[in-house]
Amino acid sequence: MESEERGTFAAELTHWRTVRGLSKAALAGRLSIDPSYVSHMEAGREHGSSQLARRADAELDAGGALWQAWQRTDASPHAAEQTDPPSGTGLLVLEDEAALSYDGRVFHLKMRRLLRNHGSEPVTRYLVRIAVDRFPAEPERSNALYRRNPLTWEELGLTAHCGTEPMGWTVKHDRDAFKEVWLQFQSPTSRFPLYPGQEAEITYSYSVGAEKWGPWFQRAVRLPTRRLAVELAFPRDAEPTVWGTETSMSADFAPLRTPPQRTERGGQSVFSWATVDPPLHARFRLEWRLKNVTDTEVNDPVNTLSASQAMANAGIVQEGNPVLARAARPFDLPAEADEARRVLRELHAAVDRVRQLHTFGKGMGIAAPQIGIDRSAALVFPPEAGAAPIELLNATVTEVSEEEDEQYEGCLSFFDVRGLVPRALSIVVAHTDVDGATRLSRFSRGMSRLVRHEIDHLDGVLYRERMRAGVVPIPVEEYRGTGQQWSYE
Repeated sequence: MESEERGTFAAELTHWRTVRGLSKAALAGRLSIDPSYVSHMEAGREHGSSQLARRADAELDAGGALWQAWQRTDASPHAAEQTDPPSGTGLLVLEDEAALSYDGRVFHLKMRRLLRNHGSEPVTRYLVRIAVDRFPAEPERSNALYRRNPLTWEELGLTAHCGTEPMGWTVKHDRDAFKEVWLQFQSPTSRFPLYPGQEAEITYSYSVGAEKWGPWFQRAVRLPTRRLAVELAFPRDAEPTVWGTETSMSADFAPLRTPPQRTERGGQSVFSWATVDPPLHARFRLEWRLKNVTDTEVNDPVNTLSASQAMANAGIVQEGNPVLARAARPFDLPAEADEARRVLRELHAAVDRVRQLHTFGKGMGIAAPQIGIDRSAALVFPPEAGAAPIELLNATVTEVSEEEDEQYEGCLSFFDVRGLVPRALSIVVAHTDVDGATRLSRFSRGMSRLVRHEIDHLDGVLYRERMRAGVVPIPVEEYRGTGQQWSYE
């Protein structure tokens, strides 16, 4: 009877832990698991993963006895009853570990999941969700932020592996602050589906700047899960404070049943939290406060960017892009009327984004090359509130006055500076309506400056080329005319 009892994984684990003189907490520390999980395994309520069994065998120097016991127990009908997921679910998550670190500028997340296929079909893909919310208590503010600065795949730098094999991925949803991808159990050179009864470890990682992350991290239990763990690491000099809540389909927010545990590691404060057998559909949310972060960084992440970076994030092409240095292609109107309308809609949408970043007291303009569209279209907005925008298609300057003045201009494509630019006080512009009719329009003073600036963009010319020799732009911080109209005697 004793020999039979010793043959189970639970009994072998208790035996070898006792022989080595370790408490449950000490063994849990060596295995990087919660002490309660050791209790569950020794009581036979939990079986653990194959990887955990191997680690325990090595830590306890059991000479393979633990691993062999795990394999025998894994093959028993009773073990299948313990670990099988609900009917209709093929995957069981044996271990779910998240490690989030913050370096003072960027959040780096690494996810690790140990999966077992309890279904009857091979698994060829795994769904991953990425969601950010900079201001969770202010949804309108968050929505405005991500409209201006959508989360991009390039900045995320998503990578994924199954064991040592790189995993491919395909996009399911791509929204401003929410992404979903299918991680594929295949690479460019091989396929490695997860067959029934097999286990596989997948890892994936990505990064998000602090201007787009929020002071929270949430784990949702979407598949049957045996163990879920989270580690948060912050710079120690930020004096971090961390707390957490949990909720489910049947219960409102409540404090976590156990608090995150804090340890110091080098220059970081590390907070660890774990749970065993979390309920399906439960959500666990960890939140934090960093004391040594300025109010500007906390309350207005856009202001942590330079003016040009903010414009780039809003979709404005920046100086150096070849599209800004060549003449835009004219429209064949009215044959290309639909295309012209589409480009004008794109320009209006860009203006909406840009206006959330800056106050344009002098009026403003934008040309299609500035949003990466090589077509001869531009919008000009007069400074007067409510004034209708001027739509310019195939615009060319046909007449300029001899009188001119010199005023400071800004350009969305290099918005960190302002330049003193001479311009004619009056111009006549030929442009085309969508229906193909040609118009001649005269513009004076401030409107002449705005319109000529945009037509220059359509000709591949930036205002730097219009400045007098020896005159250079000044940093925007030194400019004192923001939000004011140009002055004329």
